[in-house]
Amino acid sequence: MTTFTAVENISRRDVLKLFGAAGGGLALGATGLAWSPMALAQDKLAMMNMFIAIGEDNKVYLTCHRSEMGQGIRTGIPQVLADELEADWDNIVVVQGLADKRYGSQNTDGSRSIRKHYTRMRQMGAMARTMLEMAAAERWQVALTEVYSKANKVHHKGSNKSLSFGELALDAAKQKVPEIESLTLKPASEFTHIGQSKTIVDMQAMLDGKAIYGYDIKLDGMVYASISRPPVLGSDVASLDDTEARKVAGVIDVIQLPVPKGAPLFHALGGVAVIATNTWSAMQGRKALKVTWTASVNDSHDTDKYMAELVVNVQKPGKVMRQLGDSVQDWPEKSTLNAVYTVPYLTHAMMEPPVATAHVTSEGCELWSSTQTPQSTQQNVAGALGIAEDKVKVNVTLLGGGFGRKSKPDFSVEAAIISKRLNKPVKVSWTREDEIQHGYYHAISAQFYQARFDGNNKVDAFLARTGFPSISSTFAEGVDMPSAGELDLGFSDVPLALPHIQLEAVKATAHTRIGWMRSVCNIQHAFGIGSFVDELAVKANKSCIQMWRDILGASRKETFSNQGFEYGNYGEELAAHPVDVGRYHHLLDIMEDKLAKLPKAAKNQGWGFAIHRSFVSYVAVATLVEVIDGKLRVLKTIAAIDAGLVVNPDRVKSQTEGAVIFGLSLAMMGEITFKEGKVEQSNFHDYLLLRLPQCPDIEVILVPSNANPAGVGEPGVPPVAPSLTNAIYAATGKRYRDLPLNRDLSL
Repeated sequence: MTTFTAVENISRRDVLKLFGAAGGGLALGATGLAWSPMALAQDKLAMMNMFIAIGEDNKVYLTCHRSEMGQGIRTGIPQVLADELEADWDNIVVVQGLADKRYGSQNTDGSRSIRKHYTRMRQMGAMARTMLEMAAAERWQVALTEVYSKANKVHHKGSNKSLSFGELALDAAKQKVPEIESLTLKPASEFTHIGQSKTIVDMQAMLDGKAIYGYDIKLDGMVYASISRPPVLGSDVASLDDTEARKVAGVIDVIQLPVPKGAPLFHALGGVAVIATNTWSAMQGRKALKVTWTASVNDSHDTDKYMAELVVNVQKPGKVMRQLGDSVQDWPEKSTLNAVYTVPYLTHAMMEPPVATAHVTSEGCELWSSTQTPQSTQQNVAGALGIAEDKVKVNVTLLGGGFGRKSKPDFSVEAAIISKRLNKPVKVSWTREDEIQHGYYHAISAQFYQARFDGNNKVDAFLARTGFPSISSTFAEGVDMPSAGELDLGFSDVPLALPHIQLEAVKATAHTRIGWMRSVCNIQHAFGIGSFVDELAVKANKSCIQMWRDILGASRKETFSNQGFEYGNYGEELAAHPVDVGRYHHLLDIMEDKLAKLPKAAKNQGWGFAIHRSFVSYVAVATLVEVIDGKLRVLKTIAAIDAGLVVNPDRVKSQTEGAVIFGLSLAMMGEITFKEGKVEQSNFHDYLLLRLPQCPDIEVILVPSNANPAGVGEPGVPPVAPSLTNAIYAATGKRYRDLPLNRDLSL
C-alpha cells in the first residue's frame, strides 16, 4: 500500500468497480488509472452523495471533480469537504471525478475551482455529516441534537459512546438526504482543515515517478500518432507523398485528416497523421512526409505589419464601451500625457504538451486526457464522432501544467477521430513544436492611454482604447471586436474615481486561433494601466502608490452604474464579490509600509510598483531591478495578495510565486511572431522561459481576509509586467512600453 502524506490515492474506477457503487441509491460509473491493494480489504462502500463515500474500514473517499495541474485542487477540494464532514485527514482517499454533468461545471480555468465551489463543497460535507449523525441518533435512540461529529466519529454528548464513520456508513447512506436549507455549516473558528497548509496529496507520487500523466497511459493494442498539421490556419493538404514515411521502422499507416471549415472552435486542425507502434517511429515517419499545403486567407499575416496597424488604430476614435462625465475634447499639450503600450502574441508553454488517448468501439469512446475541461471534451468528442455524449467516457489524468491550453479539447478530438478510423486505441502526442506552432494564442494587442491634469495637479480626464483579436473569433466567423467579457478583464473594470472617463475598443481581425491563457486579457490591460499610472506619477512628481490612491478615490463598493456597460465581474454577483476600493487601499498601505522598511535602491537599481484586481482577487507587486550596461537583472519581487478566505495557504503562496515567474517570463522574453501566416518559434530555444539564474528572490504576503474565497491561480500574473517596467524606469530613466524586454535589453 502506498501512502502520500497521510492521504492515499487510488482510482475511482477500482473503488466503485469492486463495490458496485452501491449504497445511498447512487450509481456512478467511473474509470481510473491505478489502484491500491487497500481496496481489496474492503467489501462495502456507502455513497453519501456525489462527492463523498465512506467504507466500513472507516476510510473516507472524497471526489475531486476538478483537474489537477499542479495548483493543488485535489487537495483543496478535499480540505473543504473533510472540514464540514469532520473527517480525519489520515483516513482520506482522494478520487478523481470523471466527466459528469451532475457535478456542475468541471471547467478548471478562470481561477474558479474554490471560489465557485467552496460553499457547495461545504454543503456536501455537512450533508454527509448530518446523515451520519442521523444514523447514530437512530441507533442510540436519542435526539439528533444529542450527537455530534469529530475526527471520523459520531459522539453522544451525554455519555462516552461513539461510533466510527465506518460503523455508521451503510445506515447513514439509507437516511433521507437533508435539504440544503436545513444544513448547519461550521463557523470559521471551528475549521480544522480549511486555512491549513497541507502538502498536496499527489506530491510523493510526483516525486517518485508514480504519478499518472497523459503521456503515461498505456493500453493493450495501442498505437501512436504524430500529426503534421497545416502551418497556416485555413490551409489544407494540396499534395502528399508518404513513401519514405511508410519505410520508417514501426510505421504502420499514414492517414489524411480533414481540415474543418468555418470558425476553428475546438475542432481538430486536420493534416496528415503517421501511425506507428511507438511515439518515436511516428515522429520520425512524420518528418519523412512530403506535404504541400493549399493557400489560405491568412497566408499574408505578418506580426510586424499587424502590430503597426493596431498601434495606428488605437490612436483613432473607437467604439465607446464605458463613459462617465463628458467626452473631453480639450487636451492641452502641457497638461496632457499619452502613451501606447503593446504586447505580442503569447503561448502557454506548459511543461507537458497536449496528449490524449482514445479507444473508440461500437459501444462508444473512452478517453484518457490531460484535460482541464472534461465535459467540454466529452461534448466535442461526441460531436466529432456523431454519438451521444453519454457514450463518451473521459478519464482525467494529472496535467503537467495547463494555463488554459488544455481547456481546449481539440487534441482529444484528434485522438478520437483517428481511433475510430483505425478501430483501435490511439495516443496522440503533441511535440513541443506542435504546442508552440499550433496552439490557441493569447491575442496580440495595443492600447492607447491619455490623461489630463487640472490646475491642482490632479487627473481630471482619462481616455483609453484597446485593440486585439477577440477570443470570440475562435467560435464565430466575422468577429472583429473584443467582447464585453474580454473588456471586463482589466480594462472596463478599473474603479477610477475621475470626473471624465471614456473607454473605447477598436476593430482587430483574427488570423490564427485566439484562446484564453493564464490571466487572459488582464495580461495586456494590467500592463497598460499599470505602466500609465506610473507615468502619471512621474509627471505629477508623486509616488506610484500615491497616484493610485488619488485616481482610485475614496474607499467604496464600485458598481459602475450609469457608465454605459454592465460589469460581468468574472461571473460573480457584486454583492458577494464587490469591487471594493477599500481593499485596494489596504494593499497600497501594506506595500508602502513594506517598501519603507527596506533599504533604498542602490545605484543602477530601482523599485517598481503595480496593483491590479482580477478574478475577484487583489494583488500588488513591487519589483527591484538592476540595469548595468543594458543588462537587466531582476533582484527581488514582493507580491501581496488578498484572495479572501484562503483554504490552503501553502498553495496560494506557491501559485503566487508561480505567477511571478510566469509574468516575468512573458514580460522579459515571451513572444510569438508570424511571417507568411506561420509561427516562427518552435521550441524553448526561441520561445524562452525564465531560467533559475534569472529568477528573483520572491516574497509573498497573504493578506488576512474574511471575504469570500476568490481566485488564486491567475491574479498574481497581471501586475508583474508593469511593476518590472516601472522598476526599469526608476533604475534607468528609460520607459519601455513594448513587450518583451529582450528586444532592447540583455537578460
